[in-house]
Amino acid sequence: MDCSLLRTLVSRYCAGEENWVDSRTIYVGHREPPPGTEAYIPQRFPDNRIVSSKYTFWNFVPKNLFEQFRRIANFYFLIIFLVQLIIDTPTSPVTSGLPLLFVITVTAIKQGYEDWLRHKADNAMNQCPVHFIQHGKLVRKQSRKLRVGDIVMVKEDETFPCDLIFLSSSRGDGTCFVTTASLDGESSHKTYYAVQDTKAFHNEQEIDALHATIECEQPQPDLYKFVGRINVYHDRNEPTARPLGSENLLLRGATLKNTEKIFGVAIYTGMETKMALNYQAKSQKRSAVEKSMNVFLIVYLCILISKALINTVLKYVWQSEPFRDEPWYNQKTEPERKRNLFLRAFTDFLAFMVLFNYIIPVSMYVTVEMQKFLGSYFLTWDEEMFDEDTGEGPLVNTSDLNEELGQIEYVFTDKTGTLTENNMEFVECCIEGHVYVPHVICNGQYIFKEELFFRALCLCHTVQVKDDDSVDGLKKNQLSRRSCIYISSSPDEVALVEGIQRLGYTYLRLKDNFMEILNRENNIEKFELLEVLSFDSVRRRMSVIVKSSTGDIFLFCKGADSSIFPRVKEGKIDQVRSRVERNAVEGLRTLCVAYKKLTAEEYSNAQKLLQNAKLALQDREKKLAEVYEKIERDFILLGATAVEDRLQEKAADTIEALQKAGIKVWVLTGDKMETAAATCYACKLFRRNTQILELTTKKIEEQSLHDVLFDLSKTVLRHNGSLTRDTFSGLSTDMQDYGLIIDGAALSLIMKPRQDGSSANYRELFLEICRNCSAVLCCRMAPLQKAQIVKLIKLSKEHPITLAIGDGANDVSMILEAHVGIIGKEGRQAARNSDYAIPKFKHLKKMLLVHGHFYYVRISELVQYFFYKNVCFIFPQFLYQFFCGFSQQTLYDTAYLTLYNISFTSLPILLYGLMEQHVSADTLKREPSLYRDVAKNALLRWRAFIYWTFLGVFDAVVFFFGAYFLFDNTVVTSNGQMFGNWTFGTLVFTVLVFTVTLKLALDTHYWTWINHFMIWGSLVFYIIFSLLWGGIIWPFLNYQRMYYVFMQMLSSGPAWLGIILLITVSLLPDVLKKVLCRQVFRGTARTPELKSLSFIPSHFTA
Repeated sequence: MDCSLLRTLVSRYCAGEENWVDSRTIYVGHREPPPGTEAYIPQRFPDNRIVSSKYTFWNFVPKNLFEQFRRIANFYFLIIFLVQLIIDTPTSPVTSGLPLLFVITVTAIKQGYEDWLRHKADNAMNQCPVHFIQHGKLVRKQSRKLRVGDIVMVKEDETFPCDLIFLSSSRGDGTCFVTTASLDGESSHKTYYAVQDTKAFHNEQEIDALHATIECEQPQPDLYKFVGRINVYHDRNEPTARPLGSENLLLRGATLKNTEKIFGVAIYTGMETKMALNYQAKSQKRSAVEKSMNVFLIVYLCILISKALINTVLKYVWQSEPFRDEPWYNQKTEPERKRNLFLRAFTDFLAFMVLFNYIIPVSMYVTVEMQKFLGSYFLTWDEEMFDEDTGEGPLVNTSDLNEELGQIEYVFTDKTGTLTENNMEFVECCIEGHVYVPHVICNGQYIFKEELFFRALCLCHTVQVKDDDSVDGLKKNQLSRRSCIYISSSPDEVALVEGIQRLGYTYLRLKDNFMEILNRENNIEKFELLEVLSFDSVRRRMSVIVKSSTGDIFLFCKGADSSIFPRVKEGKIDQVRSRVERNAVEGLRTLCVAYKKLTAEEYSNAQKLLQNAKLALQDREKKLAEVYEKIERDFILLGATAVEDRLQEKAADTIEALQKAGIKVWVLTGDKMETAAATCYACKLFRRNTQILELTTKKIEEQSLHDVLFDLSKTVLRHNGSLTRDTFSGLSTDMQDYGLIIDGAALSLIMKPRQDGSSANYRELFLEICRNCSAVLCCRMAPLQKAQIVKLIKLSKEHPITLAIGDGANDVSMILEAHVGIIGKEGRQAARNSDYAIPKFKHLKKMLLVHGHFYYVRISELVQYFFYKNVCFIFPQFLYQFFCGFSQQTLYDTAYLTLYNISFTSLPILLYGLMEQHVSADTLKREPSLYRDVAKNALLRWRAFIYWTFLGVFDAVVFFFGAYFLFDNTVVTSNGQMFGNWTFGTLVFTVLVFTVTLKLALDTHYWTWINHFMIWGSLVFYIIFSLLWGGIIWPFLNYQRMYYVFMQMLSSGPAWLGIILLITVSLLPDVLKKVLCRQVFRGTARTPELKSLSFIPSHFTA
């Protein structure tokens, strides 16, 4: 066995970790531990280089080609190109190779440029200077040369070069302030804490003398989780072990604020930092349009194979007579006569595949990508969606889902910070049933419980104090008796501390582990901070253990009423609960406060349990939760607080517009039911005539879950019949308006599998109830339950398109689960997981009803138009085979085959996909119901697809047979020459190019000079190209079959007449359709018969 492995195993066993997880040991400053303490096992770690690029100079070509040919369309055209090279085909390999080369080259240039920018950014980051300690002195070197174990010094406003364990700070209390905006977007100042045993080291020499090792978990991407411990050696004594958590870890990319300098030891470097581990992309979300495109592509591939098969069979039927198979002017050689029949048939099949392969639009994918990428800028440039208060505008993290914004059926929104401002204002507190309001002077003396309540709120928090006016983005309390600026990642805590300050108790600071408060008599009281039991979304409470100057030990706890009341053994519970419920109904956020007094023995036992749990490297969170549960019990209730979180501007107007658009809005929140329900009434999610249905724990306690669900089902179906509300607008007056309220506990019961395995029945029943409700409120939701709700709706039988909008880490799971994820104003921790960001909830209205609507209509028309113009292009080629003995003779010249999709018809449709507005933005905002006209992928349904395909076939038949009958009359030029087959093909191609371009012009409703330039410019370019292509003898061509063909065709009057006539006949159905639509549906709100046909209804032009 390897000796190093043996040593590792022995050391782990001696350390007492039976269930050891993968971990690493870091030697601080690369100093070996004192002799006799533990074995020195050097480990290899990567350097601090960051590599965010995909390619290198050497692997770009093969790697990029491999990635591009994984796309089915590209791979298909590669096979066609190879077939053209291998066998004798009717068209030159250039006709397939050049378009494919163009698409591959454009994509490679785009991806190469993007990767070059990543290389550039990486080099700038890797060469950034960093200060680290070496032999007691500060040394400067490049960031990429940092190693794990180096002690680094970082100054104010500098970013951390790698993941560091915080050793010491220039601040006396061993804290520092950090912003993590570049990691999770959180702009508020977070407080981090130095290791207790090293925070007194303030210079290079003291830090360099440190003997310590750090044991921690291997790198993992969770930004908010870290487990480790530090062993500090004092001479030859046993090392002092201290737990390390996320509060001690300074992450790469975060910025030091309002702290002169800090020292830290590097534990994760380079691509092992948490920032780098979060580089990998989220799971790919595919839009409904992209799925439709792929299905249509498969259909056209089947059509292509059918065409090739039909022509192959008909060719051999045609050649069954000897004089047709081997005419006198084309005698076969002996090897050709002996060639296997099946091999000949297969070769002919491949040749026909090559001849008709242009029905598959190879350039469609690159055009769609460009349309999505360029189109996303219209959202980011929208000045109406720019918020002057924050200086932020909308952000597009992925342009792949633009059109999905026009297909949303369900919106799942968080409440706090999304529907509300998340700007808390202290309203009142209730102590022992007595209500206290800020600024109301009380001349009487506070009793013991009241003073204890105020002290509890002054002590039970994680607020930091900055005695400086110049703190970035922070609000100074003008009413304080002492200039204090409170800093916290939670606005609730700041509001409570500021509110209690106005009631006479001021929190001053935390110094040397003592919390100082100023009481009503202007006396400073000091409490030693012994332990902090941190808040988490599962416990929904936090606690502190403090020791007063008299030696009394208190545990103060604050949290949600559902979390505090079950743990209370005495106090005026009924009076406090009554006040809490009243405040919740008014939409206020409530917290309950309780305490208990600990004896020295009780505290000693609690401290041991906490220390053991904190030092665990495995399952630390689970062990801490168990210890917290043991400690936080048998409380004495003190009172409750009420904080107001105001509704965001125009939130009610936005929800009302979304409901009119047929979008269902669900609110998913962790708040209590009464508070959330009050907010829902305020924002018009629930209305006065809405009948509220409750599916809550309280209801289930009175009846069984089965009975409650069936009663609710009977109620909604009795009024609404068999029709679900999905058929109607959310504001239908013909149906009873229902609103459902469900809590987290009830949802757990619904989702929980029953013993007989029939949980699916409850889910279906629950979904049936929800479908018949205009709005749903889910309260007391854990983060994973939010994702469960989204997944449940997303995977229901209708498969609706869902959107989730939230503002923090607790919303990440539902944002990732939904088809489209959006972050709101406070959406900082969720930033890296969202698809879009908007400054305020009100901007969701324009984002969906205007931008989403435009995106969907534009790309739907683009996709259908691409298939249409390729049917028009290739179907005449199919018909031509019936008139040339299935000889695989091509109808068009090689240059026309090559440039049709690349040059002649691509730019007008791209510009249409970017600029088209079939109805004005103001009309879309004013008439939200127009959003429903394109819902459920209306423009890309099978009926619409078949319509466009048959329209293409009709136009192709007109092109071909119109030109055929024109030539059948023996059209001659002025000098008596007859037109040949290339002139026939050129005539068909000219009519084709003009028709498909003018068809787009007819469908264009929003004209700008760019549209005119592209549409008419494309036609002019075609004419100029044809004149040059056939008017000059090109030296690089072996033969020039198109020489003078185009000029000869234009010199004939009948040809001019035929072109104009055929274009007119081809466009006649479109013109008639538009005229009829305007006459029949003039003045109506919408055209239901026509909207399903996938072309844009003519009423939109009004």
